[in-house]
Amino acid sequence: MTSTTAPTAPHDGAALLNAVEAFHRRFNVFPLEAAYVAVTLWDAHAHLLDCFDSTPRLAFLSPEPGSGKSRALEVVETLVPRSMAAVDASASALFRSVSGIDGGRPTILFDEIDTVFGPKAGDNEQLRGFINAGHTRGRVMYRCVGDGSNQQVQGFPSFCAVAVAGLGSLPDTILTRSVIIRMRRRARNEKAEPFRTRIHVSQGNELRDQLVTWTESVQEQVGNAFPAMPDGVTDRPADVWEPLLAVADAAGGEWPRRAREACVTLVTASRANDKGSVGIRLLTDLRDHVLIGIDRLPTVAILDRLNALDDAPWADLNGKPLDNRRLSKMLSEYMTVDNEPVASRNIRTAGGILKGFFASDLEDAWARYCPPPAGAATSATPLQPSSEPLNL
Repeated sequence: MTSTTAPTAPHDGAALLNAVEAFHRRFNVFPLEAAYVAVTLWDAHAHLLDCFDSTPRLAFLSPEPGSGKSRALEVVETLVPRSMAAVDASASALFRSVSGIDGGRPTILFDEIDTVFGPKAGDNEQLRGFINAGHTRGRVMYRCVGDGSNQQVQGFPSFCAVAVAGLGSLPDTILTRSVIIRMRRRARNEKAEPFRTRIHVSQGNELRDQLVTWTESVQEQVGNAFPAMPDGVTDRPADVWEPLLAVADAAGGEWPRRAREACVTLVTASRANDKGSVGIRLLTDLRDHVLIGIDRLPTVAILDRLNALDDAPWADLNGKPLDNRRLSKMLSEYMTVDNEPVASRNIRTAGGILKGFFASDLEDAWARYCPPPAGAATSATPLQPSSEPLNL
């Protein structure tokens, strides 16, 4: 079995990243070419954390077991600095490790993350807080240390590189801080070399040591870099990808171009899979399916239309259909153009006065939170308010 870890010139970053990518390709079958680029850049960025203001989380997710998630973490583990594999680690154990008590900041690799955040695992707010806080330089986790009444508040650093793997999805606050690789089972024509710990860990470690040498040589360049983002990549996606693009620019060769193409591909895929919060889903369904061309509608009619929607959560929201109390509470979280909470108002119908909602009260929330309508035919531009009663 031949090795693909032939030494590269100490400062030939492009050739070194090519070798790291080739190492992944031996054992991992990723769903997109962009994934190989992103994971390779993530491996390298873990050696340069002190150059960045933030560090993206790397998330290998799949709907079913046997999709190569754990194998991907195993390969990453051989390439990153001070790898710390975790399955059932507490938040306290992790942030004490990151604080450098044992002499170095680890790269945390958390497998079976669905056992932490899955539907049967509870919210696990401490670990969620650790992963979120550690995305940004300078954030600390505060804890009381000491015995009994003799305790003091101490801040523990949390900034570190984190890669996770698991079934299903992750909390939205983690997803938005992540490069997401949606894994799938290999097809019959997709082959991967078996990963042998006794042989391949040392090969990966050779590449890791080369990454150490190269990243030390480009620290100043990367630390002063503010890479140009592809068109349309802004806000949180830009924060996620800035360290990876900085690494690609330092490597040179084809990597700057490939990195930006991968960025656009994976950011676009992430947006396509992002259903948003339940509140944004409600706003979008009201705009696109309920209040199309209608300037007002009684609550009872809104609920009937929402609960009748296929592929929507409203008929079974935590075991119960959406009702008027829950609808009012959810919409009150958003503001009208006059900076007042969205609230039900009286609507005159043929049968009398009913409580309901006006499209004009939702226009500001639609503009701020909802994705653009799929097309002009589905646009929910409300009609001018009418003084005629509704026939319901």
